[in-house]
Amino acid sequence: MPQVAFHTLGCKVNHYETEAIWQLFKAAGYDRTEYEKSADVYVINTCTVTNTGDKKSRQVIRRAVRKNPDAVICVTGCYAQTSPAEILAIPGVDIVVGTQDRTKMLEYITQYREERTPINAVGNIMKARVYEELDVPAFTDRTRASLKIQEGCNNFCTFCIIPWARGLMRSRDPKEVVHQAQQLVDAGYKEIVLTGIHTGGYGQDMKDYNLAMLLKDLEAVKGLKRVRISSIEASQITDEVIEVLRHSNIVVRHLHVPLQSGSDTVLKRMRRKYTMAEFADRLEKLREVLPNVSITSDVIVGFPGETEEEFMETYNFIKDNKFAELHVFPYSKRTGTPAARMEDQVDEEIKNERVHRLISLSDQLAKEYASQFEGDVLEVIPEETYKEGEEEGLLTGYTDNYLKVVFKGTEDMIGKIVKVKISEAGYPINKGEFVRVLDDVVVG
Repeated sequence: MPQVAFHTLGCKVNHYETEAIWQLFKAAGYDRTEYEKSADVYVINTCTVTNTGDKKSRQVIRRAVRKNPDAVICVTGCYAQTSPAEILAIPGVDIVVGTQDRTKMLEYITQYREERTPINAVGNIMKARVYEELDVPAFTDRTRASLKIQEGCNNFCTFCIIPWARGLMRSRDPKEVVHQAQQLVDAGYKEIVLTGIHTGGYGQDMKDYNLAMLLKDLEAVKGLKRVRISSIEASQITDEVIEVLRHSNIVVRHLHVPLQSGSDTVLKRMRRKYTMAEFADRLEKLREVLPNVSITSDVIVGFPGETEEEFMETYNFIKDNKFAELHVFPYSKRTGTPAARMEDQVDEEIKNERVHRLISLSDQLAKEYASQFEGDVLEVIPEETYKEGEEEGLLTGYTDNYLKVVFKGTEDMIGKIVKVKISEAGYPINKGEFVRVLDDVVVG
């Protein structure tokens, strides 16, 4: 059997797409092997969100060429889309496919083997108007399933290259989403994470259909216990979405809402489409319907021109609005974006110092958020075994409101829903005591 090996860089969407490409190879009679081993075909799914992403992608490509010079080297993903010529210039690269037409990868391999000339299959992504169906009925990693529901983004924030790598907003057919959700549940998954490049924008390109309606339609999936939205913009948390959250039994009490900055002046330079007043209003409305909802967020620190005052606006906004956890990134120049050409780039030392201040605030807020649940019994889906010092027999997984819990349990609990009492709240880990496994009672 021919062997294929994969290496994925970057985000959850890339990981999802690698799994989808693997399904195509599997159907064509390939075996999957480790990237570190010798394979007949290597598929590198690249990232281009930062200049470092490009650099890492090139290193990984060269590693595959060294591993087996006779292998067919296929490069796909965002960096492949934005810089195909740069990738084809790397000796040993045979096929470059961007962020479309991945379903044709096996045809390209056959063509390459016959003609022995490198193939550049990258088209103009800005012309793509239709969502490319890529099915993943099951994942190599067994516990949380991602379900990609849309592609592309229309926002063109000044720091971001992604629209050029992924094209404009395209939503997946809701029937396909619901069908694949059922497939995943039938394969044993209890939780599904809805993912995409601009996930919360789902349906913007459709007539009479939107994210709130999709969340409602997913209620019909038999056996689905949890739906998590990987990321949603404040402006996409409409009153209609909030109503769905109020009544839904499956959408979890956790939303990841990217803030990027808590200063109106910085947001304007970023070309983000909301003000802090609007953001705060959405959070308030959310908390009215879900009092202990977990709100996590992304923040970029040291965006060009950020003053100490602007940074403090961000700091105080986060503190006042009690986010449950932050992902903090120092601003890094992305060649080809308007922000990279802006004057007043912030000094690296200042950036790092601000990053540290925000991370320690995030740690403090995360502990405060978790402490509300000490003594409560919550539902956890264990994902893997956990080793802590000498202690064995521990499992770790997440509650619906995204607390990471470690508790004593047996491996057969992995992937099931387990009631766990939070005995000691903390961050990044909460300690728990096993209460019971929830039976899968099918109500007929």
